[in-house]
Amino acid sequence: MNKKPSDTQMLDASLPAADEKRLLRVLRGERQQPPPIWLMRQAGRYLAEYRTVRAEAGSFLDLCYNPELACEVTLQPIRRFGFDAAILFSDILVIPHALGQKLWFEEGRGPRLEPLQGAGDLAALDPGRIEERLQPVFATLGLLQKSLPAETTLIGFAGAPWTVASYMIEGGSSRDFLKSKRWAYSDPEGFARLIGLLVEATAGYLIAQVEAGAEVLQIFDSWSGVWPEPEFRRWCLAPQREIVRRVKAAHPQVPIIVFPRGAGPLYVAVAEEVGADALSLDTTVPLDWAARHLQPKVAVQGNLDPALLLVGGAAQDAAVDRILKQLGQGRFIFNLGHGIDKHTPPEHVARLMERVRAQHSTPV
Repeated sequence: MNKKPSDTQMLDASLPAADEKRLLRVLRGERQQPPPIWLMRQAGRYLAEYRTVRAEAGSFLDLCYNPELACEVTLQPIRRFGFDAAILFSDILVIPHALGQKLWFEEGRGPRLEPLQGAGDLAALDPGRIEERLQPVFATLGLLQKSLPAETTLIGFAGAPWTVASYMIEGGSSRDFLKSKRWAYSDPEGFARLIGLLVEATAGYLIAQVEAGAEVLQIFDSWSGVWPEPEFRRWCLAPQREIVRRVKAAHPQVPIIVFPRGAGPLYVAVAEEVGADALSLDTTVPLDWAARHLQPKVAVQGNLDPALLLVGGAAQDAAVDRILKQLGQGRFIFNLGHGIDKHTPPEHVARLMERVRAQHSTPV
């Protein structure tokens, strides 16, 4: 799975089209020029048409659980920009919500949860009804499978256990993760029970997404960079690996992308040990380092700073060109280093698409 492709595999997009979509071809081990492109949070508040649907839906959770409306906002950036992939409109916190934890979204503050205080609270979580409670998400995938253009890949996703656990314990986002870390350090057995429960729930959820129509899966470990190496390996890498193992056992043909944001040099360990087909690179990962240490092992995805997309113009163009030059000679998917900012002008996204798509083939 992580073998370096041979020169004969490094195909150019100018060759006759294969049966597979361009994003899938990269994840299967080929090189495409121009590279396929999609953006994290590509459906969202920077689009006027999204804001209209969001107002119609009511709450953010109501939008996530309304298959027709969630399908519509997933399709909006595809219609407008023609991305090579559509990512399911949902949220990583539907898992704790489906487990029975109270979840709501506050304007200007983001997600809020009734926080877990310790291992004693785990008994109140009910993993037995997750698939039933998340049927609207699977229905959205089914609608998308029928609605997307033939050339567009459908991506499903979930949060990694550590990142989801941190929200469950902190009651929302956090600057220091002290409540979560205190639990993990003081009661590692109890914390391991929570992580194990989330591994089981997340693997089952992703397998069900594939059965509902997802062609690629992405696992978001957005807060993995806050741990020292031993804890990173225990609470981030090992759960990622187990989820990938379980999903691949059920659906070996489905590629998996892992986003261990903030992992730094430990990106190499993820590339070598998790079994993913691609790694999504955060904004801080040096391009030449990624090309040397990661790209020979897995496909890479990323990593334009969302702030540059917000600024646009010559600064954006220069950064795009630099990324294409340094990562475009291998297996590569163009994306951001994190999610698109809600204030991003849509015309900057259109300019990005034009510049990436205008890339010409170069000799391998």
